[in-house]
Amino acid sequence: MAENHFPLRDRSQERWPHHDYGGEIQYLLRAEGQILQSISARMPLAEILHKICNALNSDIGNIISLVALPNDDATGLATIVKSATLFGLYKFCSARVDDGNDKVLGSLEMYSWVPRRPFLNEVQLIERASCLAAIAIKHHGEQDNHCESCNTTLKSEVLI
Repeated sequence: MAENHFPLRDRSQERWPHHDYGGEIQYLLRAEGQILQSISARMPLAEILHKICNALNSDIGNIISLVALPNDDATGLATIVKSATLFGLYKFCSARVDDGNDKVLGSLEMYSWVPRRPFLNEVQLIERASCLAAIAIKHHGEQDNHCESCNTTLKSEVLI
């Protein structure tokens, strides 16, 4: 009688599909100008961070990313991690978002459908996304410092 299961494969030698980064301009880089315009136009921070995550998700593929801010509820982030695990997602990467002077502005959290780590070209995209997130967060903070009537709050959510 034939067995009705799929044999496990050794994925250590398997090559992951990747983009031809030398021959095309990544979506994140193409979207960068639009993201910077959104920042200067004072678009809500959540929308800007959503655009950054969407561009990163598109470039790397098969990931879900979100930006967590330091003042976000720790139990909210724990819930996101637990939900990711329940849906079969693996921790892909976590990148610090800072202001360039070691002040933490947040973190860029990424989850994948396959257990793997980022390739070098993907690390460069993650660093760029982290930099754009830092610009957005700093600009948003400067607006709050100059406008006392601004009472915008950002809730932690999965940015898909």
